[in-house]
Amino acid sequence: MKNFLDQDFLLQTKTAQRLYHEYAAALPIIDYHCHLPPDQIASDLNFKNLTHAWLYGDHYKWRAMRANGVNEAFITGNKTDQEKFEKWAETVPYTLRNPLYHWTHLELQRYFDIHDLLTSATAQKIYADCSAKLITPEYSVRNLLKGKNVEVVCTTDDPLDNLAYHQQIKQSDYSIKVLPAFRPDKAMNADDLTALNTYIDQLQQVANADIATLDDYLNALKTRHDYFAANGCTLSDHGLEQIYAEDYIDSEIAAIFLKIRGKQALLPLEILKFKSAMLFQFAVWDHEKGWVQQYHLGALRNNNTRGLTNSGPDTGWDSIGDFTQAAALSKFLNKLDLNNQLTKTIIYNLNPSDNEVFAAMTGNFNDGSIAGKVQFGSAWWFLDQKDGMTKQLNSLSNIGLVSRMVGMLTDSRSFLSFPRHEYFRRLVCNLFGDDIENGELPNDIAWTGKIIQDICYYNAKNYFNFDQQ
Repeated sequence: MKNFLDQDFLLQTKTAQRLYHEYAAALPIIDYHCHLPPDQIASDLNFKNLTHAWLYGDHYKWRAMRANGVNEAFITGNKTDQEKFEKWAETVPYTLRNPLYHWTHLELQRYFDIHDLLTSATAQKIYADCSAKLITPEYSVRNLLKGKNVEVVCTTDDPLDNLAYHQQIKQSDYSIKVLPAFRPDKAMNADDLTALNTYIDQLQQVANADIATLDDYLNALKTRHDYFAANGCTLSDHGLEQIYAEDYIDSEIAAIFLKIRGKQALLPLEILKFKSAMLFQFAVWDHEKGWVQQYHLGALRNNNTRGLTNSGPDTGWDSIGDFTQAAALSKFLNKLDLNNQLTKTIIYNLNPSDNEVFAAMTGNFNDGSIAGKVQFGSAWWFLDQKDGMTKQLNSLSNIGLVSRMVGMLTDSRSFLSFPRHEYFRRLVCNLFGDDIENGELPNDIAWTGKIIQDICYYNAKNYFNFDQQ
């Protein structure tokens, strides 16, 4: 029987163990998509305690606590930080076979050298020991990143952001690149006219421009796109239910925009056309600058009205959607490719039943101009766990070239989440190790080790060109 979370965790064969320890373990981390707050990096924040570092904003843990019968007061409510942590500690033993059990103990080991299991019995000591470390200079957020060999971090930022914190980080002597990513989803959200008009009003102020027409709007957004580029941005990102690819003509979108500014209700088809036009325009700008564009598709958000009203968005009320993806995705990518305006693209899938759909779709638009130009992105959100990662890797292996994959990302708001890269690397090594020991791949450790290093680090390094920033 193997020990829990030992040095060969998830590595089921001697070959897998060799591949991981000799080729993957020591590689730097390029985290090209996350939700870390750049202000905390700029100020080199020290967390007050383990609850602040671990539970604030972590809707993965919140969902588990709710499922375990924990009252909301101990989750997003007004209980003390220690009381909240103790409720999380009570929940952890009930997360067996949930990826949170692995994440929790992997993070305790990697950051705090704590090998005890988190339970009610160990909660107070673990809380005290970790909290005492977190307030020391060695555990500031910058040092947390350095300690995990992070090379690049890309945050997720609205076009209205002035990027002052990114500028502050760049002007410091910090060795890790912290770069913005352009996420303009609010600028195309015609489902909520009040919110969209408020957004447009804010854009007027930020861009110092009057916005009365569609051209005014696009010009103002383009200045923000340019501003992000001037501040080191080389990526965009969208979080959408599905790609929007409705047919439209420019005069229709101009008229729809006037209706938006006049606060006139839009027809469902008009909403789809506006979203489609905006999404296409953003993609054209990305191509002009040679950016990488990312599309996170398939989340069904804000399912629980009562929970959303009480706690707000991004607090654990989202799930996997079953949207029809293939036709619109094909139409959108093909429209860009027809005019040679398709930039490097990563598409992430949230519904595992669509893995083969996404893996096959990306292959339609690789044109030989760059290895892995259009990528089936790593398993994310509900799927960034052992089973989900394995299925994504197998789907990509069967239909495309997993050897050209740009690897893992945290997609996280937590500075303690970087062992997810280790988790991914162990699973990759285990897959290749199994195949070698089963005689399904040749016993060429040097070449297989190179492929694994490419997947875990070098493909991303070459794909994103962060060295130029």
